[in-house]
Amino acid sequence: MLFQGDATQTIHESLKEIQDDIQNAEYDHVVEAGMIQFIKDVAEKKIEIKAHPSRKLHAKIYIFRPQNWNEHNEGYVITGSSNLTDAGLGSGEVSNYEFNVILHRYPDIQFATSEFEMLWNEGIMILPTEMEQVKKGTFLNDSFTPYEVYLKFLIEYFGKSVEFDPSSVSDLPDGFKRLSYQIDAVNEGYKLLLKHNGFFLSDVVGLGKTVVATLIAKRYFYSNDFPSHITNTLIVIPPALYEGWSETLDNFGLQNYKIITNGSLHKITNPEKYDLVIVDEAHKFRNDTAEAYNELQKICKTKTRHLLTDGTKAAKKVMLLSATPLNNRPEDIANQVYLFQDSKDSSLEISNLQHFFRIRIDAYNKLKSGKFSINQVQTSIKHIYNDIRNKIIAPLTVRRTRTDLLDHEQYSLDLVKQGVIFPKVLPPVKILYRLDENLDQLYDETMLIIGNERTGLTYNRYQAIKFLVYEKKKKYKNADLASSQLAKIMKILLVKRIDSSFYAFTQSLTRFHAATKAMLTMFEKGTIYIAPNLKVSEFIIEDKEDELIELISTLVDIDPTIEVCTPDDFLPGFYEGLKNDFNFLEGLVARWAKVTEDPKLDEFLVHLDSDLLNKRINPQQKLVVFSESKETTDYLVKKLKLHGYKGILEVNASNRNKLVPIIRENFDANIPRDQYRSDYNIVISTEVLAEGVNLHRANVIVNYDTP
Repeated sequence: MLFQGDATQTIHESLKEIQDDIQNAEYDHVVEAGMIQFIKDVAEKKIEIKAHPSRKLHAKIYIFRPQNWNEHNEGYVITGSSNLTDAGLGSGEVSNYEFNVILHRYPDIQFATSEFEMLWNEGIMILPTEMEQVKKGTFLNDSFTPYEVYLKFLIEYFGKSVEFDPSSVSDLPDGFKRLSYQIDAVNEGYKLLLKHNGFFLSDVVGLGKTVVATLIAKRYFYSNDFPSHITNTLIVIPPALYEGWSETLDNFGLQNYKIITNGSLHKITNPEKYDLVIVDEAHKFRNDTAEAYNELQKICKTKTRHLLTDGTKAAKKVMLLSATPLNNRPEDIANQVYLFQDSKDSSLEISNLQHFFRIRIDAYNKLKSGKFSINQVQTSIKHIYNDIRNKIIAPLTVRRTRTDLLDHEQYSLDLVKQGVIFPKVLPPVKILYRLDENLDQLYDETMLIIGNERTGLTYNRYQAIKFLVYEKKKKYKNADLASSQLAKIMKILLVKRIDSSFYAFTQSLTRFHAATKAMLTMFEKGTIYIAPNLKVSEFIIEDKEDELIELISTLVDIDPTIEVCTPDDFLPGFYEGLKNDFNFLEGLVARWAKVTEDPKLDEFLVHLDSDLLNKRINPQQKLVVFSESKETTDYLVKKLKLHGYKGILEVNASNRNKLVPIIRENFDANIPRDQYRSDYNIVISTEVLAEGVNLHRANVIVNYDTP
């Protein structure tokens, strides 16, 4: 390394190398005594050391000259490969093979001396005081008190864990309050994690589940045989929550974690690597027939690499975050519990969970048969869930609501002391809009067509692989299930769209109509392309079949999902279902194209000034409007601007992260007043905004979709 004559840098690097050499030397009393003697000799100027500022010196030259050395008074020069080490000099039990030459002629000694003197004169002196600093900065320092030595021992043995007190929440990053209810949640959750290998963290939205989960993970990191074992944490989240989790984990300094989204679980090829799994919005993993659940279960059930004292591998620890752990079927709850509990030998009082849930699942399914009155169903359901709540959920759950915190004296006083105020949320207020007679009839008839597969749409366009003959179908994994699920999703989508906005519904309806027409066109031409990764319908609709064929021919060898079929490759009933759907869709598209009125929007505009932005109930005049459909939010923004409204901010998945600073400046009550902005007073957003962004200045929030 060339320092270009920088004396300070030269000395710094040289001293650092000496320090590192001392620190990394294997401890031995003789070695330590030699180091101390060496530093003492430098301090007493028995030895002088210089560091060269620009030359990397690699030669070994040992020059021996007697007093009054001259051409008649012989000296010696030894040069070769030997270093000044036991092995190099041959003084130890094990020596290196070295090759050296001894010279004693005066010209040779004079040449070696002049070379040394030149380098010495160019070198920079390392002073005795600097060597004393080396001693103070290494294990050779003998000026420490017993207490300081004890602290050093703790730091060396426990590493960074000495910076974190796992039994408290005292080292919070800037901007986070030390709230007593969160401290209790951390302690309670940690105990459940150790006792049952997992638990549900189910505090209601806004109480800081992410913070609590992170603190538990950090405590587990430093308690799970650290430092001999380094704990790895896997965090499974929906894509929309990535930024919030990443920011929290970095703020709290959790180490060795990996964030992965729900749809990427199949990419985890080494599940044994992870000791702790955190699953946010865990209610999304409840169906044991879904591929995502199977992937998660495989990860959670795989033993870790960590060996226990008895030599066996440790089980995974699992945290399931969900604000609604009981809002599922008994079978769904069982599937979630099985992620961290042995179904036949649990750590709960009920050992055989499989038997416990089997009885209640059968009873629940029996109630769906339609043979019982509403009162009988309600009474039986209540009994089933009381058992599950008291015997399964309660022992495995940490859950608090805002009401719980306000009713708890210690928590309530702590919240007041720290200036935390929960807004008083009023019950939802319905805003009803009226359809005229013709529109009402069209709405009802449309719902019958899109919602009943026996008398309406079959959604065959989205079930093509289900109806393939066996030879073609066998290449697709879970073809029947995947097709049925996709058809169900499309049906739910249409129902949601019609109750979001007529505009969003007609857009979805038109796309469905075009996709069905494209499939029929392929049947009529005798060639049907199944390529899930390509936009086949668009090619067919735009009459670009030649381009599609060329593209498929280039991809067919590398994309196993591509299949080129003829009408004979499909089972009877598929084409008939397609034709039936097309006729329904043709009629619906034509009828909805004639609808020009929008009574829902009209009613919304009436309430906008009279109620929603009225200073009496909305002093800040900040309004948030949610919809699941981006087409609805686009439509609303356009219509509001046409009616003269300004200060509208549209937020969706594509721009959410970029707009977070602007949203906070305009809507977050925690932002100081000198940073307050009033450029925007209406946020119109898809549901992705619901997590991770504070909207405290908004006194009114509207769900534009019909619940």
